[in-house]
Amino acid sequence: MRRDLPDLAAVDAFGADIAARLRGGDVIALTGDLGAGKTTLSRAILRAAGHEGDVPSPTFTIIETYEALEPPVVHADFYRLEHPDELYEIGLDDYRDGAVLLAEWPDRAGGFDEEPACLSIRLEKRDDMRFAIVEGGTEWQGRLP
Repeated sequence: MRRDLPDLAAVDAFGADIAARLRGGDVIALTGDLGAGKTTLSRAILRAAGHEGDVPSPTFTIIETYEALEPPVVHADFYRLEHPDELYEIGLDDYRDGAVLLAEWPDRAGGFDEEPACLSIRLEKRDDMRFAIVEGGTEWQGRLP
């Protein structure tokens, strides 16, 4: 499925559509080139889920948690990982228990596409148009944004 994102209002609306459908254990796997809008969409999802404060990019911390949300959300940026085994050192599984994972650069973490609760979103820009290609795992069938 393709979703056009011509402006920030469209990104915010897309984030709200996703946030309204989240369940604990979901993974939102965000891919795209640098500057494609992964963090912008993550911020839109978090705001729509009820987070009112700042949403720092987790590029340097790798993981930011939002435990006050229901379900809780873990926002991760795996860009700096050199190997998926580093996830064990970070303790990602401990953070994920019952939470939603917003995963930027999921391929650097070994990917999540095989998980039934994974919603894969590839953000692209061609010419002046931004859009998202959305594919959902089996647990997303019937609730795709």
